[in-house]
Amino acid sequence: MICSLKLNSTYISILLILSNILGGCSKNNSKTWDEKGGLIEQNPDAQLLVHDGETREYVLYVPNSYDGITAVPLLFNFHGYGGNASEYMSYADMRSLAESERFILVYPQGSILNGSSHWNPSLPSNESKSNADDLGYIEALVNKLAIDYMIDRTRIYACGYSNGGMMSYGLASHKSNLIAAVGSISGAMIDTDIVPSHPIPVIKIHGTADEVLPYNGISGEYNSVEATLEYWKNFNNTNTIPVVTTFNDNGTLIEHFVYTNGDNGATVEHYKVIEGEHVWFDMNYQEANTSRLIWDFVSRYDINGLQ
Repeated sequence: MICSLKLNSTYISILLILSNILGGCSKNNSKTWDEKGGLIEQNPDAQLLVHDGETREYVLYVPNSYDGITAVPLLFNFHGYGGNASEYMSYADMRSLAESERFILVYPQGSILNGSSHWNPSLPSNESKSNADDLGYIEALVNKLAIDYMIDRTRIYACGYSNGGMMSYGLASHKSNLIAAVGSISGAMIDTDIVPSHPIPVIKIHGTADEVLPYNGISGEYNSVEATLEYWKNFNNTNTIPVVTTFNDNGTLIEHFVYTNGDNGATVEHYKVIEGEHVWFDMNYQEANTSRLIWDFVSRYDINGLQ
């Protein structure tokens, strides 16, 4: 199981690490600032939702194949710390998949903390570095989209990069009533005492040379990849011995671990990218890129388990 660190102090440590390394990415050409440096707009093409007294942005892609009659799945993809939803969508682009596989795709925008966008994957607290109610924001956004579109509420998925991967884990823990399966790319899971209401299939992609959120974690600050996998294997009651496949992607060695036979058919999968850094991976496995790997994994499940 995940080691028992204090959730708030762990999240503070992670944000400090991300801020120190990625702080220079906080302002970019896609953001509009007022004379005092306050943020007016991050994504000119975004839609808006007011939650907890704050106007929140999200970039929405509805496939041309959507007919408004048949309910379709919903996938959230969360940017990393200091990120911008529109820019993130340009390189973690799942729009062609949404078109061919017929699901609605959302790139939410994180709120600003000390000049940088971020996600708070835990409950808001005055003791934490962030008191943003991001979990509540996503639930409110699900409810809005379910009014505006025909959403299959048994097939809502979350994935994300770095701090966005943390947000996916946060939803899996705190909003499991909404989420069927999750994916994390170069993201760490912070500690939680919350027990999900049902088995959560998890796909995790992480590089062994990640200097921002190291593969082996940092003692006393946040957990290793192995500890995170162990948590979900135990919770989902999967096989303890994985099926392992090793492949070479243009000179990059990748080890694929699959833990099967979990409750309700839940599986835990891990792509271990040898010497991989802190990135959204441009990888190819059996002609499937990162986006395809994530979708093919999560879409096998609804909130009741393997379809």
